[in-house]
Amino acid sequence: MADELDILRRANPVTAADPRFHDRPLDQHAERRLNRLLHGERDSGRPRPLRRWVWSVAATAAVGVVVLTLTLSGSTTTPAVAAPRPLMVDAGSTPVPLDRLADAVAASGSSLRLVQGTHVQTWSMGLGPGARPPITVPVERVVRWKADGSSSELVVATDPRHPGRPVLTDDDPVRTVEDGHVLSRRTFPPSWSDAPPMARPPHDAERLRSYLEEIDRRGAMDTSGLLDAVGELLGNWTLGTREDAALLRVLADAKGLRPAGAVTDRLGRQGQAYVYDDATHFVRRMLILDPGSGAVLGIEDTVTKDDPEFGVKAGDVMSYSAWMR
Repeated sequence: MADELDILRRANPVTAADPRFHDRPLDQHAERRLNRLLHGERDSGRPRPLRRWVWSVAATAAVGVVVLTLTLSGSTTTPAVAAPRPLMVDAGSTPVPLDRLADAVAASGSSLRLVQGTHVQTWSMGLGPGARPPITVPVERVVRWKADGSSSELVVATDPRHPGRPVLTDDDPVRTVEDGHVLSRRTFPPSWSDAPPMARPPHDAERLRSYLEEIDRRGAMDTSGLLDAVGELLGNWTLGTREDAALLRVLADAKGLRPAGAVTDRLGRQGQAYVYDDATHFVRRMLILDPGSGAVLGIEDTVTKDDPEFGVKAGDVMSYSAWMR
């Protein structure tokens, strides 16, 4: 135990002075960072590589498929597979450079406003505690804030790939619930913070980059870290037109993030895909943007290298998030 406590203290994922998590549980992004810490390699004074955590999570796919198939299959139903297939770019579509999209959004005359709160559907591989088999939990999360600083969070079980079909939960024991089943409904007292991502995001590209770097907190922010920070930002805010335009400017400067072409996301929306290959961790990250508003529609992470030891194959989807207004 002393060893684990020492690791946590050195990593310091949530400082005592950080007001973002006071009087409320960790959000999904903070939990993900904690999982990376717990399942990653021991601190050796160098930045902690992600690969071991990636494979430990991705390795759950095979068992997750079995659990879902056994739970949802029957004489009159089609077996449901746990992991979705990777999104495919439309053949022959024309990629749109990020700087061109940023120019178009800035000149659009749109005036959508920034809203505190989020509406997102997520899917990710997960590890059950103890000897319980690993499973996947597709959920929809809606967070709304009021003028007095109080907020509410609604989380329901739903899978956009199979509307109306039962959804597996990570209850103990594992069970299925109806599509749209409320997993949690919580309210929080008034809370304010001047630290990102709770602080109001700026609509100037240079200041927004500094804001995202403060979210990342891992030294110099690379492109993968930028995409993680964007996910955390969108876990707290629904961006307006000015913020979308500023974010596009930041993304246009990201190294290795290349336009790939048109794609239809998991909610049936048309988008433009931008791909980053994280060679260090063998992950392909796809950012999906609305071609009209420039808003982030989704982020998908896909394994790019087979690893027989964990039963992982190139093309296995690790996670996706789809944001809505």
